[in-house]
Amino acid sequence: MSTPPADAVRFGLVGYGFGGRYFHAPLIAAAAECTLLGVVTRSADRRELLAREHPGAAAFDSLEQLVDAGAEAVAISTPADTHSELTDRALDLGLAVVCDKPFALDAAAARASVEKAERLGLPLAPYQNRRWDSDFRTVRALVTDGVLGTVTRFESRFERFTPEPGPAPSGGGTLLDFGSHLVDQALVLLGPVATVYAEWRLRDSGLDDDVLVALTHTSGAHSLLAGSWSEGAPGWRFRVTGTTGSYVVDGPMDGQEDALVAGQSPSTLGDAWGAEPEARWGRLRSGDTGAVVPTLPGAWDTFYPTFAAAVRGRGLVPVDARDAVATATVLDAARRSATEGVVVRLG
Repeated sequence: MSTPPADAVRFGLVGYGFGGRYFHAPLIAAAAECTLLGVVTRSADRRELLAREHPGAAAFDSLEQLVDAGAEAVAISTPADTHSELTDRALDLGLAVVCDKPFALDAAAARASVEKAERLGLPLAPYQNRRWDSDFRTVRALVTDGVLGTVTRFESRFERFTPEPGPAPSGGGTLLDFGSHLVDQALVLLGPVATVYAEWRLRDSGLDDDVLVALTHTSGAHSLLAGSWSEGAPGWRFRVTGTTGSYVVDGPMDGQEDALVAGQSPSTLGDAWGAEPEARWGRLRSGDTGAVVPTLPGAWDTFYPTFAAAVRGRGLVPVDARDAVATATVLDAARRSATEGVVVRLG
């Protein structure tokens, strides 16, 4: 294993469940700009996994122990209902913070954490890694280049078939689980939202699933977002409609998650990281005519190097923490809409 540079940011991780193990630890460890110092977890099983998968990383009982060991930054990857508390504690300890989605359970908690980080002068970013999905990078490039003309509708789906048990109760249901990414991508692509309408199905557990969120953006464009853990026939990943044509991705989701779960990482795959096979490429459509568009490589591996640079004062965080407040505001409105059966207007 290569020696990290002298100014590599000493990173800790809180939680070594699915998210910490697959979405954070391998990407921190693969970034030359970061050193994975250790993980806060008291689970004996997860400590054993950590020792096997990242033998140079220590296990800690608390954030305080992590700080005492020399950590400068931390990634929070724990159940959703602990995110705000742990983010605020880490900031109070002087740590720069990356917090997994959902960044907070509501906009008020998100705003409080963001304002705390601003007061303390510490970098804070929500882990919106799906901005660097291969297919979404391609969508943004097509829109930026004007290939679709003026975008009028953005359809996006996170649909999987895992009927039970779905998201854990502490995760807050599908609206927060998948909706955090769906709404963030819609805001990135089409800007602020004027109105929100949502529907959902409640499981026996009381958690929401089969979520549908319709947004009208202040630009006049519309987003139609769907999330489900129990959809036997997942729909298009994306259909982006503009005045001169549409772009459709009807295959499976970006492959970076599958690669990480299979034990691959940017370190093992090198330049092949994030590349998508042609079978996953989307198509430009104008009526009966169409053309395949090569998909840009996924780039989750750029998040932590960019955040490390921000910690060193050499740039901005990869995702502005205020964006998490905007996303939470839309999700709050969607929750109210689905509960009360109303269209919610935002200021």
